[in-house]
Amino acid sequence: MKNNIPPFHLAVPVHDLEAARHFYGTVLGCAEGRSSDHWIDFNLFGHQFVAHLKEREAHPSKLHHNPVDGHDVPVPHFGVVLPWETWEALAARIKSHGITFVIEPYIRFKGQVGEQATMFFLDPSGNALEFKAFKDLGQLFAK
Repeated sequence: MKNNIPPFHLAVPVHDLEAARHFYGTVLGCAEGRSSDHWIDFNLFGHQFVAHLKEREAHPSKLHHNPVDGHDVPVPHFGVVLPWETWEALAARIKSHGITFVIEPYIRFKGQVGEQATMFFLDPSGNALEFKAFKDLGQLFAK
């Protein structure tokens, strides 16, 4: 599948670069690019994702949650819409590494417009990630 969508660039704070390197590199399987003592570039499914070192906050703020399809979705969050088979393989990979899900992999809006597979989990610094897939990608922006 040829992707004509320009890759996005996203930078997020992490409090431990080695934990981020393990999580994004080993657990998620993202290839590492350039790095320094303060940041690491990763190839997040073709997108430029950068983990920037930031000291852990003494009193970290709690994630906000919004109700979606009977689940409390953490906000903010980020992720990638993947092909269905890639999403299934990633879900299995996450489970095999013992990562705790905020929302277990499931089919959201089952039988409705916008039906999608989704899962949510946190990185070691508490950043919320969502990965999703559509059997019909035409449903991505459907009303």
